[in-house]
Amino acid sequence: MIAVKKAYKFRMYPNKKQQELINKTFGCCRFVYNKYLAKRIDVYKSDKETFTYKQCSSDLTNLKKELKWLKEPDKFSLQNALKDLDNAYKKFFKE
Repeated sequence: MIAVKKAYKFRMYPNKKQQELINKTFGCCRFVYNKYLAKRIDVYKSDKETFTYKQCSSDLTNLKKELKWLKEPDKFSLQNALKDLDNAYKKFFKE
């Protein structure tokens, strides 16, 4: 039996407030990803150790206390940015 894959495509029409929240979320995710990428690179260069996902996650909690604007987007989007970074690192060192 052949498996058939279906996909649905939807077009979104967000209002101004929703568009603003989407843009803030993307910006915060990009900031978190790049900040922890730089931190991982610095830790690896100096100590030859890795900065794990758990360390990044606990550090993100402290960073949210310092930078109040990181509390605006959904917390899961920021955690997913860290997970994406962790997966990228795992794939990079695997190959």
